[in-house]
Amino acid sequence: MIARPHRLRRAALLVLLGPLTLTACTTPADEAGPGPDPAKAPAGSIAQVCDKLPAGPAEAPAGAVKIDPAVPGDLATKTRSSPAGTTFWLAPGTHKLGDDRFDQVNPKQGNVYLGGPNAILDGRKINQYAFSGNAADVKIQYLTVQGFAAPHDEGVVNHDSADGWVIEHSAVQDNDGAALMAGARQQVRGNCLRRNGQYGMNAYAQSNGITGLVVEGNEISGNNTGDWESKIDGCGCTGGIKFWSVNGADITGNWVHDNRGVGLWADTNNNDFRIAGNVIENNDGSALMYETSYNAVITGNTIRRNNWVDGKGYIDRGDSFPVASIYISESGGEPRVKARTDKLEISGNTFENNWNGVTLWENSDRFCNSPANTSSGSCTRLVPEQGKCAQPAIAAGELKADCRWKTQRVEIHHNRFVLDPAVTNCEESCSRMAMLANFGTFPEWSPYKGEVVQQAITFDQGNRLYDNTYSGPWNFVAFEPSRVLGFGEWQGSPYRQDQGSKLVRAGGG
Repeated sequence: MIARPHRLRRAALLVLLGPLTLTACTTPADEAGPGPDPAKAPAGSIAQVCDKLPAGPAEAPAGAVKIDPAVPGDLATKTRSSPAGTTFWLAPGTHKLGDDRFDQVNPKQGNVYLGGPNAILDGRKINQYAFSGNAADVKIQYLTVQGFAAPHDEGVVNHDSADGWVIEHSAVQDNDGAALMAGARQQVRGNCLRRNGQYGMNAYAQSNGITGLVVEGNEISGNNTGDWESKIDGCGCTGGIKFWSVNGADITGNWVHDNRGVGLWADTNNNDFRIAGNVIENNDGSALMYETSYNAVITGNTIRRNNWVDGKGYIDRGDSFPVASIYISESGGEPRVKARTDKLEISGNTFENNWNGVTLWENSDRFCNSPANTSSGSCTRLVPEQGKCAQPAIAAGELKADCRWKTQRVEIHHNRFVLDPAVTNCEESCSRMAMLANFGTFPEWSPYKGEVVQQAITFDQGNRLYDNTYSGPWNFVAFEPSRVLGFGEWQGSPYRQDQGSKLVRAGGG
């Protein structure tokens, strides 16, 4: 069993070949004016890949090794007997591996696997993995991979998170676990990642060495068919894609929709993300969560009808926490962590009929070495040694500042937020923007008890909203959950947020 970081979701107040055609609005933020107009958004979406994948080559390319679907295990056998850098062509039809759960393909460095028209590699719910091993620079194209029974937290393609893999124009669907794992420099382009038991992709490597990840033009839909959050209460282990400690990622032009859980979730010491030009819609949870992570640009995305299931769940159990379509949790800009930006910038996006807008949150009790740190065993990028974050040193100076993941240097501007109560069948609880923390209480030796973090996130950490446009019955939450403000109070002293922004109370999109 491969070890994975385990975390529990925070209780509310406790402890992504060839040129792609983008139809979402991608106007640069400095030219966007008040933000994209949802009325001009396409009826469909970008990256409508599933069921429309291009066919692979109808004949084997010159020099390629032919794989016969009538011979079980032919792919694995010929992979073993061929040198590194071989191209394999899977003839049309359904290909099978052996009858042992560990019968899988172990590529050699630089191998290429090309599917012919309608070529399928089927695990028959017998084999756990399709492609595994540590060989770098493997390419998989035009192939359907389905029916594999990967265990929880493990993946079917690139099971061992090898580096430099390219997965293009393929369908990885109807598997258990994750469709894909990820390694450094992995490129995932133009694929259909759907109906997998846990994730479309689990971007995790034991070395925490994933850099230069590209996820472009994919359709990522219907994942977490296993409903793992109900099986492992608060596991935080589901959704379209989960990213763990990825340093540098471009997530562009994807259609992320109808996943059971969060659409895109960056959790624990991720850094340097560009999330641009995606359509993220109809996910049960947040469209995007950026958690205990650093430095990102989130721009030109169309975000609509997310978080209805989770949002209503909070209300049904009497929890007033403002869960949101973009949820920023203990994350922000940090100039000392090298990236293409030193801020967390959310700009030029369209938000339409989601359950709430953007929430900026910090859990005062969650910091390195705290028992309340749900990213078990992890410390910040600024203080990687957990043992340093202890009394008495943590009480003052650099450690007091750097042992805590901070929601800081977040700028939210030139976005358009639309909420029509007639569409959401909700008004007060689903039309909120928020910037807040809890009152620090735990552990006893914490230097962040009381209102320390509430004051910091609200007033002292450079979080700014400005030049946004709001349509609908929006309210604003500041400092702590019960402090709900009208637009005038939010703009006025002492908060002075959303300067230059406009609010039109009439709903509709």
